[in-house]
Amino acid sequence: MSTPAIGARTAHAAGVERLLASYRAVPPAASVRLAKPTSNLFRSRAKPTTRGLDTSGLTGVIAVDPEARTADVGGMCTYENLVAATLPHGLAPLVVPQLKTITLGGAVTGLGIESTSFRNGLPHESVLEMDILTGAGEVVTASPREHEDLYRAFPNSYGTLGYAVRLRIALEPVEPYVALRHLRFHTLTDLVTAMERIIATRAVDGDRVDSLDGVVFSADESYLCVGTQTAAPGPVSDYTGRQIYYRSIQHGDGVRKDRLTIHDYLWRWDTDWFWCSEAFGVQRPMIRRLWPRPLRRSSFYGTLMRYEQRFHIGDRVERLAGRPARERVVQDVEVPIERSAEFLDWFLATVPITPIWLCPLRLQGGGWPLYPIRPQQTYVNVGFWSTVPVGSTEGETNRLIERKVSEFHGHKSLYSDSYYTPEEFDDLYGAETYQSVKKRYDPDSRLLDLYAKAVQRR
Repeated sequence: MSTPAIGARTAHAAGVERLLASYRAVPPAASVRLAKPTSNLFRSRAKPTTRGLDTSGLTGVIAVDPEARTADVGGMCTYENLVAATLPHGLAPLVVPQLKTITLGGAVTGLGIESTSFRNGLPHESVLEMDILTGAGEVVTASPREHEDLYRAFPNSYGTLGYAVRLRIALEPVEPYVALRHLRFHTLTDLVTAMERIIATRAVDGDRVDSLDGVVFSADESYLCVGTQTAAPGPVSDYTGRQIYYRSIQHGDGVRKDRLTIHDYLWRWDTDWFWCSEAFGVQRPMIRRLWPRPLRRSSFYGTLMRYEQRFHIGDRVERLAGRPARERVVQDVEVPIERSAEFLDWFLATVPITPIWLCPLRLQGGGWPLYPIRPQQTYVNVGFWSTVPVGSTEGETNRLIERKVSEFHGHKSLYSDSYYTPEEFDDLYGAETYQSVKKRYDPDSRLLDLYAKAVQRR
């Protein structure tokens, strides 16, 4: 074991002790929560009334084992920091969520996804074991061999069964570059047909496909973005400056080719928060030239968004312009691929939001009761992140989308606003298993209940 690895393990152990000390300092009758400076959740939350747990010592990469192709990391380690540690070894996590500040613990207790998910599933499937601080104040190691019930129920529990303290995850070899092909389609049916063919063959025109996602701009303009890793040197594009990645996808008929370094490919969406930086004017040429490059990243836009929500700036602007307030519609849903074109047709005709992100996924194994989509069944993650005029009832558009997703036998992530009844929620998110695991590992309900955290307004 190297000296840096020994130092990192010592630092992590000290961080765990501080975490436990902060847990013991929380009054017995008070709820336990993390002290986090940032969040990638988009739910309305009440202002905390108690001091959060000290997670300052859980942010590091503990060790990378190039031979075993594994990494041990703190639960609050960001994927940005992890990738910086693994790429020098020619390795990367099996799934790297799109935003730099997503933490490994967050991607596992929530749900992460990216363009390798059609072959590698979701981030929690590459977790070999994890240390979890339970609601009872104990740190237990959960894996397929021990505390398996907690290991299986942890994904999609959003910190209501415990917090990831350490995770050991599998890594895979990566090449230094990604050759991209952006394939244009004039109908959504043709796009989905091509997506199914690529997933089945793992190839396009005889070339291996390592990554696959897509963007819908309208019913007659959509794209699949096909990536093939390569060691061949050559010129690469840079979308951290004046050029904007999602705009580079658009072209006329046929195929547009591009190349990125593996680093820039992994973070291609972060610079402009997919396309959501447009809300802050960052895509206007004059503003983009003046906007500091280090602040062209999702974490800074998220800070601006939280500031806007705190002071209701957007609603004030709409009111001054004589327009109604707007409802936040920030969601990711999974729809079976055979129903995805139909769902997209409905969405485009009903909800005034574009572009739309598409990302196919296939769970590699089963046994994840709190997000029970079927293994080895292809789903399409449909991501849409914007606002619409408010309706006659609270969350009218979000409620409509929830009903339609269920009608299409899909599933919705819980990182944003949800409006399910308790009965609907229990049916969709594995209530029986959840309550059993909750009773075992959080017997005094020190942590929030999942329904209370994900749905109820607090």
